[in-house]
Amino acid sequence: MPTTFESIVQALGSGLPVLLVQLLVTLVLLAIGVAVYSRITPFDERRLVAEGNAAAGLTYGASIAALAIPLAATLATNATVIDIVLWGVVALVLQLIAFAAANLLIRGLHRQIEGGNIAAAATLAGMQVAVALINAAAIAG
Repeated sequence: MPTTFESIVQALGSGLPVLLVQLLVTLVLLAIGVAVYSRITPFDERRLVAEGNAAAGLTYGASIAALAIPLAATLATNATVIDIVLWGVVALVLQLIAFAAANLLIRGLHRQIEGGNIAAAATLAGMQVAVALINAAAIAG
């Protein structure tokens, strides 16, 4: 009969590889989401952040968090890699649509962010995180 320690090591040996694969898949999905987000934005947030534009930093950071929140719900509620990929893609698409909608709702958003308008950046950040939380709750069921 195995000891408690042996049982823990055995469970770790079988569970850790699964955890690492699921984590890696989710991080790859996040990287893809951030790359797509960076391409669809009408401004170069990374350049603006490097130049010290706080509004761009706020929106870029909130965008990454808003993409990660529903991915975390996907990871937490799905046991297989294929489910994580399928629901992760759905989550990312919904978040990217939310950004596009916000861009349409806030006139001149990209000029405001480029100009360092923190109020516009905070509004966009709030919209993205709000949609991410609702998206995550819907995914979690």
